[in-house]
Amino acid sequence: MIEIDDDKPHEECGIFGVYGHVDAAALSTLGLHALQHRGQEASGIVTFDGVQFHSHRALGLVGDNFSSEDVIKRLPGSSAIGHNRYSTSGATVLRNVQPLFADFEFGGLAIGHNGNLTNARLLRRELVHRGSLFQSTSDTEVIVHLIATSRRKTVVDRLVDALHQVIGAYSLIAMCNDMVIGVRDPLGVRPLVLGQLDGAYILASETCALDIVGAEFIRDVAPGELVVIDANGIRSEQPFRKVKNRFCIFEYVYFSRPDSVVEGNNVYEARRRIGAELAREAPVDADVVIPVPDSGVPAALGYARESNIAYELGIIRNHYVGRTFIEPSDRIRHLGVKLKHNANREVIDGKRVILVDDSIVRGTTSTKIVEMVRAAGATEVHMRIASPPTTHSCFYGVDTPQREELLAAKHDVEAMMKVIGVDSLAYVSLDGLYRAMGETNREVGQPQYCDACFSGDYPIALIDHDDVEEGGKLSSLTQHA
Repeated sequence: MIEIDDDKPHEECGIFGVYGHVDAAALSTLGLHALQHRGQEASGIVTFDGVQFHSHRALGLVGDNFSSEDVIKRLPGSSAIGHNRYSTSGATVLRNVQPLFADFEFGGLAIGHNGNLTNARLLRRELVHRGSLFQSTSDTEVIVHLIATSRRKTVVDRLVDALHQVIGAYSLIAMCNDMVIGVRDPLGVRPLVLGQLDGAYILASETCALDIVGAEFIRDVAPGELVVIDANGIRSEQPFRKVKNRFCIFEYVYFSRPDSVVEGNNVYEARRRIGAELAREAPVDADVVIPVPDSGVPAALGYARESNIAYELGIIRNHYVGRTFIEPSDRIRHLGVKLKHNANREVIDGKRVILVDDSIVRGTTSTKIVEMVRAAGATEVHMRIASPPTTHSCFYGVDTPQREELLAAKHDVEAMMKVIGVDSLAYVSLDGLYRAMGETNREVGQPQYCDACFSGDYPIALIDHDDVEEGGKLSSLTQHA
């Protein structure tokens, strides 16, 4: 059995929460379904019915685990939080599936987390030394133990106390007996939005999750903001020192669903603008612009319109292939890319082709797609990438390879062109990416986004990673959320 390597970074999780709706579990199921792109390996929902908590967590897709009416009936209550997970290393096991739940002296608390704590290893070591017993290998459990050991009185104050001790990028939703809480890290690296439905409040990673349940979008939860939703309504707190926002710019390039509105920007339109900027920066004389589906589609449309070159669906994607596939023999192992993509010869044969994709990570899939397009009769193949070269790993909640595995970290553009096998290769510049997002250029020393995967400018200290670099050994128990 082999992995179908689609050569993309993977967002690690999506979160969804409801307070005050009789169908909280059903709404959470729908919301997680809309957020399936943010994590496909496991999902979970915890509800509270006014007396006790109920949970269902399982490996696999939301539709495989929560479509049964019996499952929803076993999750009664008007409050719920849900989580989709994408693991980063090691096996995906049930004990790591969120939301995590624990009983405290003040009652039960469930928590779901999108992001990554960059000092989780250090905190975990200190907590274990003080007697904490960990049940999972997720960095999210560090927050649970910090809440448990806090000397503050209220649940909110305990959570704030815990978050003041962690370093990292996170959006999280927590639920206890009488409230649901949502919070973003001070830099606002990961997204979180607030909505309303039939008088109930909803928290979600993206607006597409509000759309699927018919909820009204109210606003983004602000960076560093903590919102408390209870019987009295909603209140906002600012428990962190104000700092300059650094929202993840790769959310616009790839991670977020194109129908979502993120930080005031429609993702689809943002990707079209990036494609148009790419066309202005890296024009090429060709006959047809073809997207690498599905994530390259909006940028390809922008590129085609700006360059006045025909846009065609020259690569067709099979949407019914999972992450693994049992192949009949090693003899056809190299054809794995065709399980997901096939060339549309009619629009390729005899043409000079521009392939538009959102990113190149290892370059493995790009190489196979170029070979496939050439085999379909393309006379020239030019590749245009709607992001700058990915030269650095992400440590803020995105599963990316080690830096030595990143193609752009080892090669310049000319060398990458030869590896992939194209006639030309160009990326949108970092300034061009910022211009597409409405900024004049990337401000030197004060960037408006987190762009560490392109620039190496990490806005949050990499405590655990630096420990490894200095000769320590990062425990396998500190996986990302």
